[in-house]
Amino acid sequence: MGFPNNLLQDDEELILHTHPHWKELFMPIVWFVVIAAFGTVGLLALPDSWGAVGQAVGWGLIAVLMLWLVVTPYVTWATTHYVFTTHRVLLRTGVVTRRGRDIPLGRINDVSFEQGVIERMFRFGTLVVESAGERGQQVLKDMPQVENAQSTLYRLVEEDHDRRMGAGDDEPPLATQPPMRG
Repeated sequence: MGFPNNLLQDDEELILHTHPHWKELFMPIVWFVVIAAFGTVGLLALPDSWGAVGQAVGWGLIAVLMLWLVVTPYVTWATTHYVFTTHRVLLRTGVVTRRGRDIPLGRINDVSFEQGVIERMFRFGTLVVESAGERGQQVLKDMPQVENAQSTLYRLVEEDHDRRMGAGDDEPPLATQPPMRG
């Protein structure tokens, strides 16, 4: 499920769009294989005396388990969007009940990440975006290539600051600044 580009403003560019790391899909795939295998064996092993009712109950149970353990986690993953643009960070999740948060780059105070050993091996982690305001911190769990995402977001925040401040017009270049005195 793609990210709706109509959420972007006219002068806004999409820089990064991602979903949580694919590891979120690992258990649904395992459950799919297990349910399909045991469901097939179970249906073939049903005694003939159970007839059509037994088959219907078996297929119904397989369908419920597939919906609960396979389809729901996949839809949750597919409808969770982490988006960085030239103006803001957009977070969207949900199908029936949609949740979203937009954080303007100018309000971001700090961008950090956390990674354990396993997370480093599979190149994902938790990105923490601190912003000014009531909510303060936004945690983006299972962000793929979290180090790249952190440095990209930091660069975007700096570029946004420069753009809003007139590209540093208020400061002379570093080479012409007088030396600091202690």
